[in-house]
Amino acid sequence: MPIQACEHVPADLAQPHTPQGCEDCLKTGDTWVHLRLCVHCGHVGCCDSSKNRHATKHARAEGHPVIQSIEPGEHWMWCNAHERQVG
Repeated sequence: MPIQACEHVPADLAQPHTPQGCEDCLKTGDTWVHLRLCVHCGHVGCCDSSKNRHATKHARAEGHPVIQSIEPGEHWMWCNAHERQVG
């Protein structure tokens, strides 16, 4: 399936607050598997494969549907509202 445009993707993508790790896990000394960026505000959270799932928790709590992988070599975005990869 081709990557589709999405009205939830902001025109200006936010920059990461803490690209060195999940903001919430760093506060508690916890670990993560992969990092995701909230393109709306710059929050960096851990992925759904991580035990805390901070990126998804942030998206739901703040109403920010689009995340982007900030793993090296990955450039995809995901819209939680549409449950699909977007661009």
